[in-house]
Amino acid sequence: MRIARYEADGRVLWGVVESVEGSGDRVRPILGDPFGAHSASADSRPLASVRLLAPAEPTKILALANNYRDHLHGAEPPREPQVFVKLPSSVIGPGEPIVLSSDGGRVDEEGELVVVIGTRCRSVRRADALRYVLGYTCGNDISAREWQKNDANWWRAKGSDTFSPLGPYVVTDLDPSSAVIAVRVNGREVQRCRTADLIFDVPSLIEWISASVTLEPGDLIFTGTSGEPAPLHRGDVVEVAIGGIGVLRNPVAGT
Repeated sequence: MRIARYEADGRVLWGVVESVEGSGDRVRPILGDPFGAHSASADSRPLASVRLLAPAEPTKILALANNYRDHLHGAEPPREPQVFVKLPSSVIGPGEPIVLSSDGGRVDEEGELVVVIGTRCRSVRRADALRYVLGYTCGNDISAREWQKNDANWWRAKGSDTFSPLGPYVVTDLDPSSAVIAVRVNGREVQRCRTADLIFDVPSLIEWISASVTLEPGDLIFTGTSGEPAPLHRGDVVEVAIGGIGVLRNPVAGT
């Protein structure tokens, strides 16, 4: 199931996106809580007639550093997950601009699989971890390298406004161990990886994080990026494509 958050007729709604033969993609509003008991309305409208929003409103965002071996540049893999915090105010949706600061230096894209928590959880066992997941979406962990290098922590390097693009949907039935991620800048592929190559897989991350932090419905786990991310410049368009989810596309602007 594809779950979208969208704006239509001046209202913000949650909906189920379905492909209808001869009509393309359509969205049906969700009645109730998308993270709890709900059903889909019988009414639908063309997906193209609504504005997609970020498909989560997290209370917190946990993100992984150094979770692919080809991102380590020859260094030893970490012995435990290396987690940092991104600010919820950094989230934007499909089509919204990533805004580069004039003093942020080089800024890179980092395409990632993102876990969307569905049920409040704490101290979860690895074997049970996926029961607490609503689904998965595409994310872009935008990273200002000068700030990342010189600041005491990464609060603005990875948590500035617009630095967490998310979308287009939450997909509930994706296998997080076999997704293929590709990133394109202006149509040119700059990253490609498989989540099978994660050092710490999704169940392990949920177990490790929830041992210290209560995860709430809508909270996000950015699972890490691979290889060598590409720099972004004003006027670029960056796309994060994950098989089974879709394409998250954002233009790049500057101050």
